[in-house]
Amino acid sequence: MPDAEFVSGPALILQSLASDPDRQAVVTADGAEITAGDFAAAAYRLAHELIARGAARGTTVTLLTGNTPEALSARYAAGLAGARVVNLYDGMSTPVLAEITASVDTTVLLVDAERYAEAAELLPLIDVPTVLTLGPGPGGDPAALGEDVIAASAHRPAEPPDVRVGPEDDLSIRHTGGTTGIPKGILSLHGPYRRIFDAPIGSDPAAGAPRLLAATPLAHLAGIFADLTLQHGGTVVLQRSFEPGAVLAAIEREHITDLWVLPPLLHQLLDHPAIGRTDLSSLRYLSYGGSAASPTRIHEALKVFGPVLVGLYGMSEAQLISFLTPQEHDRIGPGGQVPVGRPVPGVEVAIRSADGTDLPTGEQGGIHLRSDAVMAGYWKRPDLTAAVLRDGWLNTGDVGYFDEDGYLYLSDRVKDLIIVVGGHVYPSEVEDLLLTHPAVARCAVFGVRDDQEAEHVHVAVVPAPGQRPDLDTLRAFVTERKGRIFAPEVLHLVDEIPLTPVGKPDKKRLRAAATA
Repeated sequence: MPDAEFVSGPALILQSLASDPDRQAVVTADGAEITAGDFAAAAYRLAHELIARGAARGTTVTLLTGNTPEALSARYAAGLAGARVVNLYDGMSTPVLAEITASVDTTVLLVDAERYAEAAELLPLIDVPTVLTLGPGPGGDPAALGEDVIAASAHRPAEPPDVRVGPEDDLSIRHTGGTTGIPKGILSLHGPYRRIFDAPIGSDPAAGAPRLLAATPLAHLAGIFADLTLQHGGTVVLQRSFEPGAVLAAIEREHITDLWVLPPLLHQLLDHPAIGRTDLSSLRYLSYGGSAASPTRIHEALKVFGPVLVGLYGMSEAQLISFLTPQEHDRIGPGGQVPVGRPVPGVEVAIRSADGTDLPTGEQGGIHLRSDAVMAGYWKRPDLTAAVLRDGWLNTGDVGYFDEDGYLYLSDRVKDLIIVVGGHVYPSEVEDLLLTHPAVARCAVFGVRDDQEAEHVHVAVVPAPGQRPDLDTLRAFVTERKGRIFAPEVLHLVDEIPLTPVGKPDKKRLRAAATA
């Protein structure tokens, strides 16, 4: 039986919005403004309508949505109804989206205008009881994809539904990134998610209400930042997708205080010609994380943006693990490495060898953790859950170490480790070094096996403007500074580093192209 005193994250957000109805809550990608009161009322009405359509505890509401206010509202409404929420990520193939939709036992599929074209391809491949659109349907046939649930909810009460949601109820299933294969579904509960509102990173009430620019998918970490922003009296400014020039313009125009980016996107901002003439003075927190961050580019970002960088280390399986405040960014580790901070309260981190032995300070090993925020498990995959969750400890799959002051450093992902004759190569270490070469703007290092199963170091490089690096030069550069075994054997010059649907360098795609 749900805890009668428990208030879920979605309920808490909407309570905050309803309590200050006249404040600006959302600015859409087209510049329209939505007040907190109007947003909360729409979400409450939608929750009642979803309940009438079958959404309830133990059911799944799946979202095929973009960066729209309707996407936020639908997620909160489904949470109020007690349903678990699943996002279908942009950039995944239609067959993969169909597999995910079926695997999570979708009861209701909600589609917004940003994803109508994908929905038309997806619907013939799935069998879902109820398909609804979040607004008028496409073209001249409003009901082509399903009934407009926003219009249908107009007569519903603008107040919370009488549904008890407890801390042990399912909140969401978030899928790991990837462009091929069926991603793992990470089951999260309401209780752990609710706790993030009690100690939000970067919250400073004295500084005024935050203004978040959501330029990366709301289906990912930008959605969590949006939740925190709305609950703490702020405004979410939406962009359909990340385009560095548009992001810089929005920071200046909208007086943005908070921005979240993955390191490859931070690099794009730093490389954009408008960066030097953009007023960045409103920024209070520029948070980054999600993949390896180059120390060279982080130090460059500090010079450009000032003391506003917040380094975050976390994962869908465990939420936030550690963070590095703006004031701590002057801390430099071995080889110029920037730490990912200290573990947050309530998170215990251990560095272990392959046989499970705890390793001493300074020694590199697998990162394991335990906390109340660790996932309930992988959806319908007890085998995968058992492989990473043992005795309450989660094996993150990352490699790192602690320094003497308790700061955590990341070396790489275990799965990205390249085993060559003579030793182990951590791609992020080689990437960090190559990014100090004047001819390299961006790069990704990855391993490729030959027909004898021996691994070789490959590197994809986006050249700096006016430069065309060659393999011999880069090999000599790495060999001199790090050693022969770390030097790339093959160079791929590319216009851009491909990214996965979650915005990380797509090394599977690079590897496939290299072996085609």
